[in-house]
Amino acid sequence: MSLKGVRIGFGLTGSHCTYDAVFPEIEKLVNEGAEVVPVVTATVKGTTTRFGKGEDWVQRIEDLTGNKVIDSIVKAEPLGPKMPLDCMVISPMTGVSMSKFANAMNDSPVLMAAKATLRNSKPIVLGISTNDALGLNGVNLMRLMATKNVYFIPFGQDDPEKKPNSLVARMGLTRDTIVAALNGRQFQPVIVERFRDPE
Repeated sequence: MSLKGVRIGFGLTGSHCTYDAVFPEIEKLVNEGAEVVPVVTATVKGTTTRFGKGEDWVQRIEDLTGNKVIDSIVKAEPLGPKMPLDCMVISPMTGVSMSKFANAMNDSPVLMAAKATLRNSKPIVLGISTNDALGLNGVNLMRLMATKNVYFIPFGQDDPEKKPNSLVARMGLTRDTIVAALNGRQFQPVIVERFRDPE
């Protein structure tokens, strides 16, 4: 299935260390002809870390997609009735955002975009990156895995010895997961060895 002409929302949350793995996947979608609509949380936009400045990441995704970021709940709400998406991706998705999404809280532009897309019975694709997915957040992960129209980029433990509760998606499978989701399927296997991420 070609993604040419497919309208994909792409939400970024505050797992700053994962952006370098995510941005090449956005570029692949754009190069295939998808219309990518970027959505960011306040954490993405306003935080400077050792991985870069928020404003630089925002500029980079705007340059890559050719679209201005959606950076407020007000701007994200029309993705439901007025400007619907074919698919909404949240990648990376932090444990905080995963917890809120699983419990129907939409206090960020990214979560509002996801809620608006679910309202239209369109797929949500999640690329998790969280240190507590196998801890207290495990219940939220399982709740989302059992939720209609929610799909996961395959994920695994990124450091089983030092961070045994941490799970990170294999970002190189983003496109394949989107295609499967648009066809109503979960790309398999969903649980993988994270450290064998393809080039």
